[in-house]
Amino acid sequence: MRILLCNDDGYFAPGIACLAESLQGLGEIIVVAPERDRSGASNSLTLDRPLSLHRAHNGFYFVNGTPTDCVHLAVTGMLAELPDMVISGINHGANMGDDTLYSGTVAAATEGYLLGIPSLAVSVASKEAVHFSTAGKIARQLAERFIRAPIAEPVLLNVNVPDIPYTQLAGLAVTRLGKRHKAEPVIRVTSPRNENMYWVGAAGAAQDAGEGTDFHAVATNFVSVTPLQIDLTHQQQLSRIRAWLA
Repeated sequence: MRILLCNDDGYFAPGIACLAESLQGLGEIIVVAPERDRSGASNSLTLDRPLSLHRAHNGFYFVNGTPTDCVHLAVTGMLAELPDMVISGINHGANMGDDTLYSGTVAAATEGYLLGIPSLAVSVASKEAVHFSTAGKIARQLAERFIRAPIAEPVLLNVNVPDIPYTQLAGLAVTRLGKRHKAEPVIRVTSPRNENMYWVGAAGAAQDAGEGTDFHAVATNFVSVTPLQIDLTHQQQLSRIRAWLA
């Protein structure tokens, strides 16, 4: 078993160190992560300059690019053989609902999925992110389950783990993505040079957080496991747009 690890918080982040440690003994663990925090990078690829690959003192590899760059470089250029799994994380903070569109953590797993490799994105669903070890145990359990019973087709699973001790988890729940309210407005500040500068506003509160959603699962101490797909086609609008263009 060969498992490729990535994240969007950087190769030095405690989450990816916890993930690598949690998976020890399951096979060959390769870490290829960004050289700095690339949270919110989504699925961006670096196309305007070459990428560099370096190895840190702890054996982790790091790339001067995005999470997607890291997985793409590892799978298509660095590794002699394809990994059996890609696991991205453990992210510091939740990636639920609309967050998945912006998340570099989810993007790294998505790149693995697009390359035909079963992939997981694992996040601690809290800004405090105290219990990385809980998410690490869940990641190991899912990897062990995949080893015992491989899924016949590539899958992309978005996993959000409540930030609580492992013994307090209520279980695992298969969920759908919830939805947030519109994000808060940007915040304008003035620089010491009297220039206008802007901070992107915080994400909105949960709007669709009913039973069956990732928000509801985490709020009730369940680990949320959401299968994702990449087909962005709005199937219900195909006939309407055909009529509109006729």
